[in-house]
Amino acid sequence: MWIAISALNLALAVILGAFGAHGLKARASAEQLTWWHTATEYFFYHALGLLALGILAKVIPQLPIKSSFICIQFGILIFCGSLYIMALGSLRIFGAITPIGGALMIIGWLLLAWNAYKYSK
Repeated sequence: MWIAISALNLALAVILGAFGAHGLKARASAEQLTWWHTATEYFFYHALGLLALGILAKVIPQLPIKSSFICIQFGILIFCGSLYIMALGSLRIFGAITPIGGALMIIGWLLLAWNAYKYSK
């Protein structure tokens, strides 16, 4: 299940990246394109991270990854989603929730570090 969700994230990141590069370029301001690019970049990085978590779950099934995976997934939705929404011309107030998504991604990686440390003992 984890790998399938990761693959869907990666497919969506490619689709949204292509849309930003080809469909949005003529309609968006430089600032909006920067938001789109940042969202897509972080989407790819963290979707690849989710894929790594899915592989880790297969290789080391004793290593708990669920909490990390969920935090990172919600972080992607909130961080990238808010930037995508603003890039499409929505209110800039959505920028207020962007850091919440970033914090969730950080928490997800820190949870992985903690769980990996506990597993190694």
